[in-house]
Amino acid sequence: MLSNASKYAIRAVLFLANKSSNTQKYGSKHLADSLEIPNPFLAKLLQQLSRAGVISSAKGPGGGFYLTDQNRQRHISDILNVIEKENVLHTCLMGLPRCGDANPCPIHHLAAPFMVELRKKFNVQTIDELANEVKENGTYLTLKGLDDL
Repeated sequence: MLSNASKYAIRAVLFLANKSSNTQKYGSKHLADSLEIPNPFLAKLLQQLSRAGVISSAKGPGGGFYLTDQNRQRHISDILNVIEKENVLHTCLMGLPRCGDANPCPIHHLAAPFMVELRKKFNVQTIDELANEVKENGTYLTLKGLDDL
């Protein structure tokens, strides 16, 4: 379903949504350490997201990655569209290349309705909305304690 790159990117963006501001920016190393993600891999993902305008960045002392109000209004699907070469929400959960309604895999009848709903949700839910859900529901972004972030 989602690649590690997509999972890491979503986690990093949600971290930034809950912790960053125009005056509070985070470097890739801090994010990688906090989220337990390999730093070189995460740094590349953050650069891709920044170039695409999904997140913002500033260079120099006090620089780093952060989210503006405009970034927060981007959709979760925007993250996936930057990171993935193909739309992962349209691929077979079993990895079969020709799976579809006309040529279903063994779990297509179970997965297809779920994937349709997930695509709808990711296409309309903003980064800010999902970040607020994370806060309100007490879900976590890492196995570290939340206080460690």
